[in-house]
Amino acid sequence: MSYDTSTVARVLDDINRSYFLPAIQRPYVWQPEQIIALFDSLLKGYPISSFLFWDVNPDRRADWEIYKFVENFRHGDTHNETAETDGRRITLVLDGQQRLTSLLIGLRGTYSVRARYGRRNNRDAWSRQRLYINLLKDPTSDNEELDGEDLGVTYGLRFFEQEPQNDANHLWMKLGRILDCTGDDIFEDLKDRMVDALPETSTKAQRRIVEKTLDRLFRVILKDEIVAYYTEKDQSYDRVLDIFIRANDGGTKLSKSDLLLSMITAQWAGVSARQEIYSFVDHLNDGLGTRNRLDKDFVLKSCLVLCDLDQRYKIGNFTNSNLARIEADWTRIKASLEATLRLVNRFGIDAETLTSLNALLPIAYYIHKTESGSLDGTTPFEAANAKRIQRWLLGSLLNGVFGGSSDRTIGQARSILQEALKADRDFPDQALVQGLVGRGRATSFDDGNIEGVLGSSYGKRTCFLALSLLYDAHAWGVTPHHIDHIIPRSLADRKALAAQNLSEPLIERIQGSVNRLGNLQLLLARENLEKSNMPFSQWLQTRDAAFRERHLIPNDPALWQVAALPEFVTAREELIRKRLRQFDFDLAEPQQEPQALLVRGAVGK
Repeated sequence: MSYDTSTVARVLDDINRSYFLPAIQRPYVWQPEQIIALFDSLLKGYPISSFLFWDVNPDRRADWEIYKFVENFRHGDTHNETAETDGRRITLVLDGQQRLTSLLIGLRGTYSVRARYGRRNNRDAWSRQRLYINLLKDPTSDNEELDGEDLGVTYGLRFFEQEPQNDANHLWMKLGRILDCTGDDIFEDLKDRMVDALPETSTKAQRRIVEKTLDRLFRVILKDEIVAYYTEKDQSYDRVLDIFIRANDGGTKLSKSDLLLSMITAQWAGVSARQEIYSFVDHLNDGLGTRNRLDKDFVLKSCLVLCDLDQRYKIGNFTNSNLARIEADWTRIKASLEATLRLVNRFGIDAETLTSLNALLPIAYYIHKTESGSLDGTTPFEAANAKRIQRWLLGSLLNGVFGGSSDRTIGQARSILQEALKADRDFPDQALVQGLVGRGRATSFDDGNIEGVLGSSYGKRTCFLALSLLYDAHAWGVTPHHIDHIIPRSLADRKALAAQNLSEPLIERIQGSVNRLGNLQLLLARENLEKSNMPFSQWLQTRDAAFRERHLIPNDPALWQVAALPEFVTAREELIRKRLRQFDFDLAEPQQEPQALLVRGAVGK
């Protein structure tokens, strides 16, 4: 195997002209600090590893979905633009996308970052930055605080939105200006102009630093052939795929879903599988009225599960026949996954509260095989099975049933579903509980994991899950609601407590209790706004007689005062324990949801 070499500048000239990306490549993921570290390595003369290219014959271009390198990158973007390749010599990059894209961004492009807490769709929240180099920074000196210091960066490289101001210690130049130096005379002219820009107080040593850094930059970008690459000529898909897998075996592991995606793209007729699946993921995340946080890995794993294929990401599972099964069932798969998300979103489980994507797979499999949709109707079948699914899902999430390596658990759950659905169409919650606990995965509640539920304090992702277990209603996702402190937090403020002449130990106990699950409840948003900071004993008088029972409120009025908050929490947590010990997956027909639960809602503070 022989390698060719080239300069950085010549390689950049070929990007998006003849060098492109195959669908098999994952999206660009590098951070600005990694780009800076790459250029620092180049300037130091460090090797940046070799690259692997594949020349595609003109008669094979149509077999591949081909994409452009991203030049102006927005942090978090996952989509590359498709390339029109007619009439071009095509070379696909199998190994080196991240490095080549970083070189392109640093020398010709931009990197846009979003302001903290800024909205993604707000153009003003984005800062479009270019890479600059401080020519006065001595790379042999460590007397200045450095960006990327943990990566050993010593050259003065930094991204800026606007051209930075120069001073006695900084002479900034946009890094890409070096590409204009297509000849030695042009470079010498640039060097003279940068030296002339130094203040009159600059020393000879500073001028030498500027000249030396520019000389080094000129050599590594335009003179030295430091890019080593091997070009594969064979047109065999299997050979190229095997080379790609082995080339990407180290560093950031290639997702098996990326391999599956590339294979689907190559096999599906008349469909851009990559765009189809990316669009569907976007739809599930942003198009259902509730924010979800899914990815293509989940969708593609779902394809394997719902098509009764081996759910593990092994290359041997991605055969042509398996891909044909997925393609044939793709429309139904999409419908089943959307119905699954609509169902769990209706429970109030979304991007913020769904702690395991894999826990959705048994539900999706059930919906797919029974074609029961999102179970949003009022028939006894729909209401009962929505309730069964909610209770089982909450138990699975709170007990971490699908945490860690859960492929075996997914397979076991699917086998249980397959057997149960031979008898009837009901969701087999009891069979799943019993079957998975026998394999070391407990979805029900005993004294041990009940204490884990009680540890779901305010602010934790599991807090809503734990609270929603306590209510018969299962449409919190379509009801404006808040997680409410029963004894208001404002009344448990240290200053407010000290004003009551309470002892310091009691104040500490009260503050340690205020955010515990025993002091939290789910309230309709309008009720919580009405309640506000009103003392609980006073507000409770405005509720109906069944309120205390629904919300598991201890009956002793002496406990409803802020000074008794530790005792109130202890008493209420015991009521929660009793409720969970009685937790029964053999559900009676659930009551009809109140009309108020047909309104869209979100978890609040």
